[in-house]
Amino acid sequence: MNERRGPWWVIWLPLAVGISLAIGFLLGTSLGAGRVSSKGFFLVHPAADGDKLDQVIRLIDRNYVDTVNSGRLVDEVLQDMLQRLDPHSYYISAADLQEAQEPLEGQFMGIGVEFNIQRDTVVVVSPVIGGPSEKLGIRAGDRIVSADGKNLAGTKISTDDVKKSLRGPEGSKVTVGIVRGQGKPFDVEIERGVIPIHSIDAAFIEANGTAYIKLSRFSQTTEREFVEATERLQAAGMKRLVLDLRGNGGGYLQAAIAICERLLPADRMIVYTEGRNSPRRDFRSGGGPLVDLPLAVLIDEGSASASEIVAGAMQDNDRAVVIGRRSFGKGLVQEHIELEDQSAVRITTARYYTPSGRCIQRPYGEGIDYDEEMAGRFDHGELLNEDSMRLDTANRFLTLKGRTVFGGGGIAPDHFVAADTSERSAYLSEMFFSGAINQFAFDIADRQRTTLGAYASAEDFSKRFAIAPGQLQELAREGAKLGVKENAVGMARSGRLLAERLKAGIARNIWREEGYYRVVLSTDPAFKKALEVLP
Repeated sequence: MNERRGPWWVIWLPLAVGISLAIGFLLGTSLGAGRVSSKGFFLVHPAADGDKLDQVIRLIDRNYVDTVNSGRLVDEVLQDMLQRLDPHSYYISAADLQEAQEPLEGQFMGIGVEFNIQRDTVVVVSPVIGGPSEKLGIRAGDRIVSADGKNLAGTKISTDDVKKSLRGPEGSKVTVGIVRGQGKPFDVEIERGVIPIHSIDAAFIEANGTAYIKLSRFSQTTEREFVEATERLQAAGMKRLVLDLRGNGGGYLQAAIAICERLLPADRMIVYTEGRNSPRRDFRSGGGPLVDLPLAVLIDEGSASASEIVAGAMQDNDRAVVIGRRSFGKGLVQEHIELEDQSAVRITTARYYTPSGRCIQRPYGEGIDYDEEMAGRFDHGELLNEDSMRLDTANRFLTLKGRTVFGGGGIAPDHFVAADTSERSAYLSEMFFSGAINQFAFDIADRQRTTLGAYASAEDFSKRFAIAPGQLQELAREGAKLGVKENAVGMARSGRLLAERLKAGIARNIWREEGYYRVVLSTDPAFKKALEVLP
């Protein structure tokens, strides 16, 4: 029996339509999913029409009673959503991304001056070495009164206002008005350039061969800075090293690993990372040039993330003595992911573990207030008493030589040094936060710049210079001008600390950070403990 057939297109049309739909679906899925940039970051496309968040935003935009900034609303929703995952995943708007990245990238574009705002006047603390301003002869103490005709003096100007006026694209120019001493204002045209942000605040050596390095962050330039600093210190006769990570909130994982590489013998575990979608990855040392150098690492409750990786690697490998107070407790690894609108998210992708297997992340999650847990360290006396330290004693680990260390949140030091509260007072805090100490320190340095410059070095100044009683009384009057009521009891209790901070502030104005740390380390109990226990 012959089968009746219709035109050829009647048979093939359904098949062609089906193939077209399938191809369209596949293309739509592929194009809507995102793409990977040359940097390896996942770029998320705008939400599909069916996305619930997008639907609600469009409903608000069409129907809400008042005008709404939908972009800001989306930013706030994204931030809240990510913060519900863990304390360290978060969203960065496009407007904030550049400023957030600068400290880690280790540079920005500008004229190259460190400045303070003193009595509504922008004062150069020091020009950045090798920067555009130094090359043109800008000096410490110069006043910047204008930028491209915009007045920067006596206008209640903020630090952000100054940055916006002085920063700009590389190669662009700005005309800056300068007042030097009692002279008349003059203009200088400065071509903006690349200005480094240093991760090492200070690196110097004491007369007994003890070297000190203050590391404030782990950035792209940290490894290079650390190599340059340690090579210079070795040439100057370094016999032992104190690495200060107090207050260092972390930064790049790779920078922390690079520091450990310089300090550990070959084939020692530094850290390993692992997550649900991130297979375990071990980082081991290749053997660095400082493996035999006696080492102390200083930490406190402000040492987090990459700082804890370094401290944990040194402790678990029995490479260094760790001194101070329990560290912050951040054991989560974030991946920086840029979005198409130049904003970004930082999402936790793995946990990191010290060589002994510790995850030092503090508890977080449902029913746990992360901020309250940290505040509890202050409330129950952990900063003052080693016995008050809440360690997870059931979570025990062993160092390379068999010493017991504990997990459960932060790195516990080998030698505990309590926070010094005996000389602290409300008056000291008010003076500090009012800016009176910094203001008066600048005034003294500015008036006596020639006299102070006669000291042979910051070390010489630290040993020989002393704050006179009359200067403390003058400081009290300076504080009163800024709203801090004079307090004889507070001055009696905190007078020594006020004098020390004033002296350190003067030193900073002349010798920058080295001068400051030379002064404060002379009475620093953690640094003294390091000198005591190091060979």
